[in-house]
Amino acid sequence: MASSEKIDANDAPKPVGLYPHARKVGNLLFLSGIGPRNAVDDGVPGLHRSSAGNYTAFDFDAQVHSVFANVKKVLEACGARWEDLVDVTVYLVNMERDFHAYNRLWAEYFRENAPCRTTVGIDSLPTPIAIELKC
Repeated sequence: MASSEKIDANDAPKPVGLYPHARKVGNLLFLSGIGPRNAVDDGVPGLHRSSAGNYTAFDFDAQVHSVFANVKKVLEACGARWEDLVDVTVYLVNMERDFHAYNRLWAEYFRENAPCRTTVGIDSLPTPIAIELKC
C-alpha cells in the first residue's frame, strides 16, 4: 500500500474537524471538503447577522468566489495549480436558489479545460455556509 502525505495549508481556513486540508498519494492529490470561510477571522463572506444572530444579508456569489480562492490556496500549498483539477464535487445547501448562479461563476473560472463536476443538493453543512467543494 502506498503511503500518503498529510498537507495543511497555512493560508486556508482551518478545518472544522480533525482532518488535513489534503493528502497526497503518489502523484494523486485529494482535498478535504473546502468551504468559503475566511482564514483570518473564520467569517463567511457575504453573510451578515443581526445582534440576535439572525441572517440579515446573504451573498452567494461572494461565497463562491471565496470557496474558489480557498481551493486555490490549498492546491498551491500542495504544489498544484487550479488547472490541475480533474474532478470536483459541489455541495449546495439550496440547489434551487443557487445552482444557476454557481454555473455562471463556474464558467468564469473554467473557461477552458474544466474538470469533471458533480453537484449535489444537501440539507446543511457543519458551519453556516451555502457551498462546499470536494476536489
